[in-house]
Amino acid sequence: MQKVAVNAGFTCPNRDGTKGRGGCIYCNNKAFNPSYCVPEKSISQQISEGIEFHRKRYRRADTYLVYFQPYSNTYAPVEDLAGLYRQALEPDNVVGLVIGTRPDCIDDDKLDLLYELSRKYYVIIEYGIESCYNKTLENINRCHTFEQSVEALEKTAARGLRTGVHIIFGLPGETRDEMLAQAGIISQLPVNNIKFHQLQILKDTPLAGMYENDPGRFELFTLEEYLDFIVDFTELLSPSVVIERISSEVPPRFLIAPDWGLYRTDQILAMFEKKLEERNTWQGKGTP
Repeated sequence: MQKVAVNAGFTCPNRDGTKGRGGCIYCNNKAFNPSYCVPEKSISQQISEGIEFHRKRYRRADTYLVYFQPYSNTYAPVEDLAGLYRQALEPDNVVGLVIGTRPDCIDDDKLDLLYELSRKYYVIIEYGIESCYNKTLENINRCHTFEQSVEALEKTAARGLRTGVHIIFGLPGETRDEMLAQAGIISQLPVNNIKFHQLQILKDTPLAGMYENDPGRFELFTLEEYLDFIVDFTELLSPSVVIERISSEVPPRFLIAPDWGLYRTDQILAMFEKKLEERNTWQGKGTP
């Protein structure tokens, strides 16, 4: 099974003026959006081209999950969402949906729609919570609170829907202890899957300007520091939470810092697994 990303042309409430302008200070969607993935193409065309893209780059898969990835993919009227999601599920080899969104872009009607789809298909909603601290969310222009993240996760799980979260390590102002403490916080929430991201300074973002003006404000992980940190974090994370991704990867042309060399995510994963073995440790070892 393979995920195939699509771009349905959504935006975010901290971009269109509903809550703010400019988006999150670290965000450049072009850095992780595949070349075939443009909203000018229909969802069906993107799926077809995405499957061909993955067949050339990876091994051939038998079935696919359609990943609504860029921006906030529940940020539209529920009637529009229903049409887009159902179009994505039309191909015979598509068995489910991965919906990336913000916790303040969900409501009962949208959850009801996704619940109905989940009765026949695999459905998971991935929420970008990014941090458990409101001070950080304000600093990065996230324009929602951690309390809204908790509410969205609880309402989603109450319908029996799978939940995923994204979290970023190294955001300005957060100490190592604060970052590690989030493992315990997340472990108490109804979270099925989690994706880890190291903070990356990307071109054409507000964060890039901040970094250029005051690089000393940032404590970016080296690769070795990050591996040690992720092992520490993993020890504190409930074993019931599936770790989907250890680190982020963007094309070098977008990246300003940190420079970890040309390592791919699968190589970093192998280093992480080796580090676990060397330390004779495992996920949840440090939990009660």
